[in-house]
Amino acid sequence: MILLIYSSILIIFISWLLWTIWSRIKTCDKKRMCIVVLGDIGRSPRMQYHALSFMNEGYFVDIVGYSGSEPLEELKNSPKVNIHYLTDVPEWNNQIPRLLSYIIKTLWQSVHLARILFIKIQSSYLMAQNPPAIPTIPICWCYCRIFQVQFIIDWHNYAYSIMALTIGREHPLVKITMFIESFFGKRADKSFCVTNAMKNDLNSRWSIEATVLYDRPPLAFKPIDLSEKHYLLTRLSKTYEEFRNGEEGSSVLTECLANGEIQLRKQRPALIVSSTSWTEDEDFSVLFTALKEYELACCNENSMLPNLICAITGKGPLKDFWTAIIKFKQWKHVKIITPWLSNEDYPKLLASADLGICLHTSTSGLDLPMKVVDMFGCGLPVCALNFNCLDELVRHEKNSLVFSNDQELSSQLKTWFFNFPNNQQQIDKNKKFRQELENFQNLRWAGNWRDVALPCFD
Repeated sequence: MILLIYSSILIIFISWLLWTIWSRIKTCDKKRMCIVVLGDIGRSPRMQYHALSFMNEGYFVDIVGYSGSEPLEELKNSPKVNIHYLTDVPEWNNQIPRLLSYIIKTLWQSVHLARILFIKIQSSYLMAQNPPAIPTIPICWCYCRIFQVQFIIDWHNYAYSIMALTIGREHPLVKITMFIESFFGKRADKSFCVTNAMKNDLNSRWSIEATVLYDRPPLAFKPIDLSEKHYLLTRLSKTYEEFRNGEEGSSVLTECLANGEIQLRKQRPALIVSSTSWTEDEDFSVLFTALKEYELACCNENSMLPNLICAITGKGPLKDFWTAIIKFKQWKHVKIITPWLSNEDYPKLLASADLGICLHTSTSGLDLPMKVVDMFGCGLPVCALNFNCLDELVRHEKNSLVFSNDQELSSQLKTWFFNFPNNQQQIDKNKKFRQELENFQNLRWAGNWRDVALPCFD
């Protein structure tokens, strides 16, 4: 009797599953895209840009990922976009041994990702961000094969190389991750990647044919006029005293004259900006050592160097570690702030800066820093830490500067800001770089996506 009951339940379950699969396949809208981000959706700009592009081409878009930072307003307010938030891994999981914690985290994410995909998503395409590879790629691949959905991987980096940074390349988990990336990567229907170097490596390493879709800035990242800079800086001065000068309606960088005209102060500090995810692949000791050298140089009465405000934006696991170090920097001429800005204010801060700093090194040496793409979109030259394939974006002494260590960065800062803002030689170099960046700005994300990615779906 018990065996008969269990058999009946099993038959009913299998029948329900087959009917669900058949009905999903039969009724699936051919213009539905599911985008999976096993991370904070609001801090995954490239995948949000994908979603916007598909939405603008008439697709209905489902986005699956974690909450945290606010997604773009266009996505939140669109009737064509549904955002499905995954349930966070319990905090107690961080208090147990690392290996057990990783296993529990993987199982937790697998169950909740599968629950959303198999119950809530009806799609004709699924695009998964990699990394992370586990459990994203296996779960998404299973879903796609069961429901006959096209499976696409957007390669931002290699998950195994990021993992190797903390536990070593020979660790079993790293080897398992590498196997999963290669095994399922070869079974994707389409692949995109972020550099030509990655395209070649995917092909030679795992025989994966990927289409290069370079990151390009959306229209929100653009140069702004002086009045917009003034308005942003005066608002920031209410929160950050480093931008304050004691006068109502003004900032330490800009001022409003009696006739209402906005102008830059002749005697003003320089503003540099860096953005980061505060992870292991960015060593901020390089920047802090360079800033220390700059501080010492400023102490010389004949240095002809301005004071410096360094704004480092972003969120991430190592932020508390680095902000604790920053608090000990009792410098007179260099001030560091770590703001978290809205999607609207962040591009304006980049456009208000005098120089960008990038410390991204890439665990694989095959991806490019999106923060530099954003800075270039705003017309901001950068000093970027050198690594393999960086020249696909940053060209030394052509559109920006490249450095290899803290001494080179320190030298570049002192040269760039010598006799600021009246050094004609640096004014000419800045103008040259910004003219090159104007050419870069001619091709934005939407146009590049339409030329490169859309034909793969048409």
